[in-house]
Amino acid sequence: MLLAIDTSTGTSVAVVDRDRATGELRCLAETGTDDTMRHAEVIGGFIRDALAQSGVDRRDLSGVAAGMGPGPFTGLRVGIAAAHAFALGIDRPFVPVVSHDAIAASRYAAGDTGPLLVVTDARRREFAVSEYDGLDRDGLPVRVGGPGLVPRDDVPAARGIRFDATVVSAGAIGVLAELAFAAGRLPLAADAPIYLRAPDVTPSAGKKVLR
Repeated sequence: MLLAIDTSTGTSVAVVDRDRATGELRCLAETGTDDTMRHAEVIGGFIRDALAQSGVDRRDLSGVAAGMGPGPFTGLRVGIAAAHAFALGIDRPFVPVVSHDAIAASRYAAGDTGPLLVVTDARRREFAVSEYDGLDRDGLPVRVGGPGLVPRDDVPAARGIRFDATVVSAGAIGVLAELAFAAGRLPLAADAPIYLRAPDVTPSAGKKVLR
């Protein structure tokens, strides 16, 4: 059973579990918003609400999964930091997931087949883009390109379906993490945010001290 968090676009929090009788993965509760500016203000309440709605005690969680992006610097780091802190607080593992991979997995689960282009708004008239080519034998999406950052007008034509996501479902993050765990494929991603763009603020060279 996982708590899952993604703030690569809006903010989404979910609790995901596998049905012990059928083996089916289920999203027990999910809450979120497509607001791209208030991640820090809402993340704590969404975690509280998702746990309350699912009826799950935090001590029963087996881990905390987080979308690692791609996404803008400020919003993305809020969700990752919250997931790390929660995992540390309950002494459970942190599970990083590429957010675009979760989008692709959910689209294939919904019935899409073949080549898929996943697109999210990176702001500043740019899009983050990843390309996929179906699922592998473990049911995990096969990424064949990206994530990459491109100007809005230069997004490549999709070989198959193009899907523009405004919110990355934390439920999809959790389901993909559970699939990877069952297949012995963890970790799915490095424990490092996928920013694609350098932060606006850079360290100064510092003042030269004369003696």
